[in-house]
Amino acid sequence: MAAIATLALALAVVFAVCCVLLAAFVGSLLYMVILHHRLKERGLRREEALLATPLPPDADLPHVVVQIPSFNEGGVLRRGIEAAAALDWPRDRLHIQVLDDSTDETAELARTVVAELKAKGFDIVALQRTDRSGFKGGALHEAMQQTPHDYFAIFDVDYVPSPDFLRVCMRPFFANPNWAFVQARFDFLNPHENALTEMQMVTLDAHLGIEQATRCWAGHPLPFNGTCGIWQRAAIEAGGGWKGDTVTEDLDLTYRGWVKGWRALFLTSVPVPGELPADTKTWLRQQQRWQDGFRHVGLRMFPEILRSRDITPSSKAAALLHLCMSLNQPVLLVGVVAGLLAGLLAPSLALLLLTLFFVTLAWVLFCATTFLRAGHNFIRGGEMSPARFTLVLLRFVGGQVAMLVRSLGVHINKRLNRPKPIVFDRTPKRGA
Repeated sequence: MAAIATLALALAVVFAVCCVLLAAFVGSLLYMVILHHRLKERGLRREEALLATPLPPDADLPHVVVQIPSFNEGGVLRRGIEAAAALDWPRDRLHIQVLDDSTDETAELARTVVAELKAKGFDIVALQRTDRSGFKGGALHEAMQQTPHDYFAIFDVDYVPSPDFLRVCMRPFFANPNWAFVQARFDFLNPHENALTEMQMVTLDAHLGIEQATRCWAGHPLPFNGTCGIWQRAAIEAGGGWKGDTVTEDLDLTYRGWVKGWRALFLTSVPVPGELPADTKTWLRQQQRWQDGFRHVGLRMFPEILRSRDITPSSKAAALLHLCMSLNQPVLLVGVVAGLLAGLLAPSLALLLLTLFFVTLAWVLFCATTFLRAGHNFIRGGEMSPARFTLVLLRFVGGQVAMLVRSLGVHINKRLNRPKPIVFDRTPKRGA
């Protein structure tokens, strides 16, 4: 009996530690809201000034390579490529690479659309591979070797930039040529298609409008969102180039460049619409890929960040806390299991465990609600009524529970089966 009591107490301590960690992780979102409020006015003024930087005459503009990764996305391929061709930039300085790894009829469609635009005088090429080695990161790395130019505008194929995208987003490079990349804010083509897409709109608005904007204004590490941004070749090479050994190649290159001293800019005022996954299965797979990739990059970058002598302690703390956010699911899983076992082994601890659980839950809901509403107010001007926002919040909670259940199944499957090689699970798009 003494052994069971000791085990129950140990499990209760594990549960308490997990509650504290979750409170800290989610509390960081509330801190971002407060910091956003403090820095917003100055940050928006700086963005306005950077976007007012004059461009040189067309004859002196740099060459820009537009890269469009694609994999079996025939429903949106033509739209994405034609949007790239419509970008307002001197024709002799605009180069388009369609990085198509498709294994279905999309491959033929890519060749057809590229041939049509080439016949109209565009410098465009379809770079098609048969083995998908390195997935999106591998495709970007190989395509970069095919051109000598220094600027790379990257768009996932479902995104539709406005014609003035390059004219706007290249301006900051003339104000500060040392930006690693300039990241625009992606927007949505189908935010009100159903309850799931509306919930994604709110959560991503908070990520972009609060997290990304505030990281930029505060000088914290700014992750590349994988699309709707312009990279400098020098920054890519300084970070070691695109790599395909992770499913979040964007975050990976961001941090490898960041520890080398390269910084980035986020533009809140430049939206680029793209498509949100509209079914739960696809969305859950996307979220699992992001979570897994985030943890992989975090484990790889922790030692390098800690060893660096060029990064200030406060910047290290910001980077490590950001990367630790990927641990929320494992911590939550461990905490739930530990709490349940502790309560079963020692019913006398149940009241204490439940109290700690509900206090943590209340704190998490408060921080998440504040964070999501602040993002919605900043990006959408608070267009959603409190009642409708409450429904979205309930869907968000349901989505988190579904992600937790799926994550538990994934982790159990990994423990019971042999490790499998990393596979980039591309999020399919239908053409909203």
